[in-house]
Parts: sequence; C-alpha cells; structure tokens
Amino acid sequence: MRQQSSLARLLASAAVITILAAGLGGCQTMADITGSAASSKADTSPDGDPRRAAEVYGERYRANPKDADAALRYGQALRATGQRSQAAAVLEQATIAHPGDKTLLAGYGRALADNGNFKQAFDVLGRAHSPENPDWRILSVQGTALDQLGRHDEARRYYASALKIVPEEPSVLSNLGMSYVLSKDLPKAEENLRRAYGSARADTRVRQNLGLVVGLQGRFAEAETIVKADLPPDEAAANVAYLKQMLSRKDNPRAGAAAIPVAALNRPD
Repeated sequence: MRQQSSLARLLASAAVITILAAGLGGCQTMADITGSAASSKADTSPDGDPRRAAEVYGERYRANPKDADAALRYGQALRATGQRSQAAAVLEQATIAHPGDKTLLAGYGRALADNGNFKQAFDVLGRAHSPENPDWRILSVQGTALDQLGRHDEARRYYASALKIVPEEPSVLSNLGMSYVLSKDLPKAEENLRRAYGSARADTRVRQNLGLVVGLQGRFAEAETIVKADLPPDEAAANVAYLKQMLSRKDNPRAGAAAIPVAALNRPD
C-alpha cells in the first residue's frame, strides 16, 4: 500500500511541471487537443521546428495580436518549447478577443493544464465544445484535469463519455488506466492499459504506462519485455532504463519528481 500511495503522490506532484516535449522514455511527445477542432491549425511549425515556429508565429502575432490563427500557432509553439506561462497568456488574450472561438478555447484550456491550473483548465475546456457536439479529445483532457484534482470518479465519467464516441480509443483507455493508478487500484489500471495496448493504434505512451503498472506490481521481467518490445535496441535500452528509474523512485515522492511526465496521463491529439 505504501508503494502505491507514494506513486500516486509522485504522479500527481509531477504533473504540473512537465513540458510539452517530455515523454515517457523520451520517445514521444505530449499531444495537443486543438487539432480536433481545426486540423489545419494543429501544426505548430511548417518546418517541424518548434523554436523556428515560435519565431515565425511570434512575429505574426506581434504584428497583429487579434489574428486568431497566429495566436493559436504561437501559443502552441510556445508550449512546445516549454514556455508554458507565456503560452497561456497569449492564448488567454486571444480568447478575450475571440470569445466564441472554440479552437482557441481548447488551446487555452490545454495551456492551463500544462501549467497545473487544472480547475481553470477544466472550466475553459468545458466552453470549447457543447453537449450537442461533444469532442472526445476535450472530454479526455477534462478527465485528466479532474484526476489531477483528485476527483477520480468524475474523471472516469468523462472518459466513459469519450469512449462512447470513440469505442476502445487507446489514448482514452490509457488515461483511464492511469486514473486507477492515481487511486491506487493497480489491477484495474492494468486491465484498462492492456485494452489500450491491444489496439493497433496504441502509441509508445501506452506501452510505457502499461510497463510501469506491471512493474509496480512486482513483475519487473514482464514489464521490461513490454517496454522494449518491437523497438530498436537503443530505444529499448532507454525505455528499460527509464522504467528502472521510475520504479526506483516509487518510495520517495520528492526524489526527482519532475522526471515523471504528465504524458503518463495521455492527452490525445
């Protein structure tokens, strides 16, 4: 029980300080939700370089702060380079200038979640879609915000709503699994993460989350097999090292808490 309680506190405390580019094992990226509202706006960098994107869209934004597209792209680029507070500020001003723009609201809510402002993020994201036209991605992010507020039962209702729209979506199932980690129900966490892992659409985050939960139950050899399966040797070695690092910290919530990324609570594209 001590092991599980320590992990829950560690995951919760680490969530507020992880940057966009941090991923489990260093192999994946925390995803953005605004692409669900406007896929043409979801790409933060035409060059695939967030720092360059911040320069390009920053210039556009400063030239015309009321340009909604520039504000969105600039905010996303700032988040991608770890400038979370500045991203939230830019997107907040954009939502004030364009109060009905749901894409901007989604981006602003996501930036607030990055900053650990989970209650405000939850409220803002609630304005980014409507019951008549729900967005499963936003529902899933709202669930992660509720989980970070300790409202796990409510969070799971949001995941359930998302799964009604996209049954067996692995990113939502992974969020659900990590919700059970936070409430110290590791068998239930594993059950949902295995459902996610069984999907052809599962990404590296799902693999890492499952490996972590299996390892926390004392089955390290199995966890190691999971985190390195079907990966190049260098990535497999990095993932195993990461898993060992996380498990070695499970009884010390203060030791290196920043190393556990909020990607453990997947926020889907």
